[in-house]
Amino acid sequence: MTSYRKQSETGASIVTGTRYVKGGGVHGWNLMRKLTSRGANVLAQTLLWPGVSDLTGSFRLYKKSVLEDVISSCVSKGYVFQMEMIVRASRKGYHIEEVPITFVDRVFGSSKLGGSEIIEYLKGLSYLLVTT
Repeated sequence: MTSYRKQSETGASIVTGTRYVKGGGVHGWNLMRKLTSRGANVLAQTLLWPGVSDLTGSFRLYKKSVLEDVISSCVSKGYVFQMEMIVRASRKGYHIEEVPITFVDRVFGSSKLGGSEIIEYLKGLSYLLVTT
């Protein structure tokens, strides 16, 4: 189901693509990258209870007014920004739906994910735990 159709049928404020529901997935990642991504999402689920299964994905459809409202309260950058947007939207009571996506690893360039990004993610997670 497309994100537009899902939004139309459910009246969702946000439709987010997820790799972690039936029909979703990733291609081209090694086991360590898959475990890192999944672990980051499980940790965030456990601590923040955002109501969606994939906080670090970036395929999203926002209603314009919702995007303007939520983004005005965000302070994070990088990987944490995506997580903060959904957590804050959830806390504000916006209706969020998920659609499955298959993420295909980049063909050119390399991932920015490394030790410093993981540290920033953990700091951002702690910040959201305290402020939301």
